[in-house]
Amino acid sequence: MVVATQNPTDHHGTYPLPESQLDRFLMRIRIGYPDVQSEREIIRQAEHHHGETTPCVLTSDEIKDLQEAVKSVVVDEAIIDYMLTIVEKTRTHEGLSLGVSPRGAQALFRAAQAFAVMEGRAYVLPDDVKTLAPKVFGHRVTPAARNALAMRRNGIGSNAGERIIEEILSRIEVPL
Repeated sequence: MVVATQNPTDHHGTYPLPESQLDRFLMRIRIGYPDVQSEREIIRQAEHHHGETTPCVLTSDEIKDLQEAVKSVVVDEAIIDYMLTIVEKTRTHEGLSLGVSPRGAQALFRAAQAFAVMEGRAYVLPDDVKTLAPKVFGHRVTPAARNALAMRRNGIGSNAGERIIEEILSRIEVPL
């Protein structure tokens, strides 16, 4: 598993990844800056833990058990159809020059299963898909040049893909 951070594109030495590499990241989660109290704790921890390793929170067997639990989560055909409708809309949306790949569809499927496990369920809900789709698809789509420029002018910037996914979601009927 790889966890990566991204610097703003205007920083020296930062270059956008090609679509084929972005497609390999499961999701993009925007964290932002910590509040003052959290940042104070970060500073204090660095003072006391310099050079120490982070303790393990799960054993390898526990990780394998969680992976098996995720694989066993039931995804109804109506939910799969809902996911595929979202994917298809990204491929035909006038504001996108590149839609979601089959790898992206697989990523949403697996992320929804993992989300259900985290919520203590053995099945995926449509709301799981709706919650995860912008995070899983936002970095996988490419806004059309004219659309990206207009979004930047309106202050939307690098989350243009997420915004378009949210707009697509608002137009698709959620299965019951």
